[in-house]
Amino acid sequence: MSTDGSPAGLWPEGYERVVLDTVDSTMAEAARRAASGLDGPTWIMAHRQAHGRGRRGRDWTSPEGNLAATLVFRPEATPHEAAKRSFAAAVALFEALSIYVDRTRLSLKWPNDVLLDGGKVAGILLESAGQGPYVDWLAIGIGVNLATKPEGLRDAAFPPVAVADEGGPQVDPEEFLTVLADAYATEEGKLDAFGFRRMREDWLRHAARLGEVITARTGRDEVTGVFETVDEDGNLVLSTPQGRRVISAADVFF
Repeated sequence: MSTDGSPAGLWPEGYERVVLDTVDSTMAEAARRAASGLDGPTWIMAHRQAHGRGRRGRDWTSPEGNLAATLVFRPEATPHEAAKRSFAAAVALFEALSIYVDRTRLSLKWPNDVLLDGGKVAGILLESAGQGPYVDWLAIGIGVNLATKPEGLRDAAFPPVAVADEGGPQVDPEEFLTVLADAYATEEGKLDAFGFRRMREDWLRHAARLGEVITARTGRDEVTGVFETVDEDGNLVLSTPQGRRVISAADVFF
């Protein structure tokens, strides 16, 4: 296990770093560390995960050489405001990945995926805990296919792709974590200084299929319409023949 600074010397001030050889999942480790006390915002990375997970309880396969990491911290925010950090993480991921591949090949898919040439290269998962008006802690889990794409998902709507498989360089996960952590610290600073309005503008600048017809599948129905915007609460807004639809949670397809 490593807890030192980044190998590139660019680790953001005020953030801790923990690198593990093996863990069940970095999200589970983040929850354990949050329960026992945090000295400050902490990035937890593992070279191998036994039970990685994604949104809605789905498995997240992370072959060795890819990034599996979680940022856990106490944001002093309501659950609603804490959830908006997914947009900060997405923009940070976009900026970090654009160092290794042409940024015109990257896009952000609502609510929390990063696409490379239309395939899923990275995903984000948020979890939090707390009984009062503010969350006790927030964990932002991030998986990035740096070296190889997971097998067994060929029929996925957005098939997985990897940076190295798509003409990008072989990127060391610890190096990428350094770049990502620095990018996230920048986005967190912008969020504190300018609020979610600025974060929303940055996210929309890179949004996949903005202004085009997409489909959102919620737990109850399926809505097809023109992707109009993301509102001030982070909701997806579609213009449909039946009128404007505001969607807080869904899987998006196009």
